[in-house]
Amino acid sequence: MEKEESNLKDIKQDDSEKNEVSDIQDSTKDNLNENTDKIELSPEEKILELEDKLARTFAEMENQRRRFEKEKEDAFEYGGYSFAKEALNLIDNLERSKVVLQNDENLKDTDALKKMLDHFDIINKDLISIFSKNNIKPIDSLNKKLDPNFHQAMMEIEDDSKEPGTIITEIQKGFVIKDRLLRPSLVAVAKKSNKKDEKTEKNKEKNKLNND
Repeated sequence: MEKEESNLKDIKQDDSEKNEVSDIQDSTKDNLNENTDKIELSPEEKILELEDKLARTFAEMENQRRRFEKEKEDAFEYGGYSFAKEALNLIDNLERSKVVLQNDENLKDTDALKKMLDHFDIINKDLISIFSKNNIKPIDSLNKKLDPNFHQAMMEIEDDSKEPGTIITEIQKGFVIKDRLLRPSLVAVAKKSNKKDEKTEKNKEKNKLNND
């Protein structure tokens, strides 16, 4: 009985070893097939594969070159963008100072006030001139139609002498640097008065009654 069990164990072990050998042979065959497939590439196919890789590499290099050129151009053209935006505070502060001085009861109608305002105007013109030389220019707003690309409407004012949407007051001057908006102009635009609207409605009602 013990001999039979021993023989069965030997048979199972032999089968297991045979299976392992078979698996190794199958794996070796697969690897050989893969290598054979690679080896079987013709010279023309290899050349085409290399040409494709080279084309992709050159395309990526060209894209990187273009990105670099664009970044360099933007840095040259708009490198002072942040500085210019901050510098506009000088003009704003000058305008605020003028308003404060003009509203000072102790300075009204005095030669001292006139001289100070004249000096402020000279400084303001010099600043605008320096900005213009560096392609920073004020946006023309007054009496223009509201353009959302350059203007920001802060309020509406009744004015029947102007077309609705026409800029009648500039609250804060806007600027552009070359073709890029530095900051929009803050403006007030005209709208039709309520009285005129009421009069128009009454005329319409009157004409309707006459027609009836």
